[in-house]
Amino acid sequence: MNRILVALSCFMMMSMAATEAFAGSAQLLLDARTGRVLASENPDALNHPASLTKMMTLYLTFDALRRGKLSWDSPVEFSKYASARPPTKLRVKPGDSITVREAVLGMIVLSANDAATAMAEKIGGTEENFAAMMTAKARQLGMPNTTFVNASGLPDDRQITTARDMSALAVALLRDFPREYQLFSTRNFAFRGRTINGHNNLMYRYKGMDGIKTGYTNASGYNLVSAVSDGSRRVIGVVMGGRTAASRDNIMAQLITKNITKASTGNALIASAVPGRPLLTAEATGSIPTPSDRERKITVDDVISANAVPPAPVPGSRYGAAYAEGNVNSAAAATEAMISGARPRPVKPIPLRRDGTWQIQIAAAPSAEEAMSLLQTVRDKIGGPLIDRDIYTEAVTHDGTTIYRARFTGFPSKDDAQSACDKLVKSSYDCVLMPARG
Repeated sequence: MNRILVALSCFMMMSMAATEAFAGSAQLLLDARTGRVLASENPDALNHPASLTKMMTLYLTFDALRRGKLSWDSPVEFSKYASARPPTKLRVKPGDSITVREAVLGMIVLSANDAATAMAEKIGGTEENFAAMMTAKARQLGMPNTTFVNASGLPDDRQITTARDMSALAVALLRDFPREYQLFSTRNFAFRGRTINGHNNLMYRYKGMDGIKTGYTNASGYNLVSAVSDGSRRVIGVVMGGRTAASRDNIMAQLITKNITKASTGNALIASAVPGRPLLTAEATGSIPTPSDRERKITVDDVISANAVPPAPVPGSRYGAAYAEGNVNSAAAATEAMISGARPRPVKPIPLRRDGTWQIQIAAAPSAEEAMSLLQTVRDKIGGPLIDRDIYTEAVTHDGTTIYRARFTGFPSKDDAQSACDKLVKSSYDCVLMPARG
């Protein structure tokens, strides 16, 4: 009966008029040693960060660990609100808890929204207070055009950033937490009897790349921040508003390949790029990470071992205190004006461009995040004909109800698409075959 209902919803969706995806295209490649922009397009255009938001959530988590406010084994309790965050998620029940270790890996590998929210409540008391701390930290790190209102990146019109600001955050993670940063190369981790796999596919195939974060919502498009080392060169790339995951990855690869030779060599990392302040650099030591051996799995235990002699806390006088001391409501009040006054740029609809002539639809979902989570789960399980195909959603509204189509696209022929459908049906999934522009 469930399969019949899903199939009926698929056909119902195909008869409705689809809305366009809303996203703004932006890209930037930064020389992490000098702060020089090597290439850019719309670097200061306001965009929604989606799950790139978790980079700041992780920055504040690492800072709390560094300051002794948390340990890797500290319990992170899940409120009803945190547990109810939509996928992608670890699916922890209200009242249950996980460790900081599991929360960090959940955010890095799975981009778990429930883990990000639970961590926000652990550190800030409430997600609202934590978001104020995130925005305040963004200002201290030289991110003047970024406003955070949640810890996960789930859609909110007030949550905005730019490609330039995201590059500053990536450098801050690399510079301030070089040992913890190595966890961004984690491909998978074990969680309660199951293996959680990541989906930063470009990192697994581009030489010298060691992170750091992907992001997607219908409003943001496909986002990616990457760090790449080539000999003594080190660059940070940002791509926002990609139309598909594959096109976003290709743009990033081309951006780096064409421009990395322009980067400076040496042993320094930019330490401050706050507008109006002198540019500072910090001499790199052995703690500055280099891309990890692809055959070696970096673990939290490796990071803890490397920190056996704890490094000094990030200087509060220079970067500010990430952990709100005393009344956390003061942090919220300090940035309330920034949050309430923030407005994203007027976005124009950009039709999704899809390679190939055929696509398949497997289901519908009540949210884009759930549709994407389903597609990723199915692709990981089925593999084979789906492994190199793009995934995307389309919002369809009928009689005031919006649902999201979950589709694989990029099949070069009807036979290729049919072969994928046959494999899906054998695994008890529904599948509807259609032309790419049908």
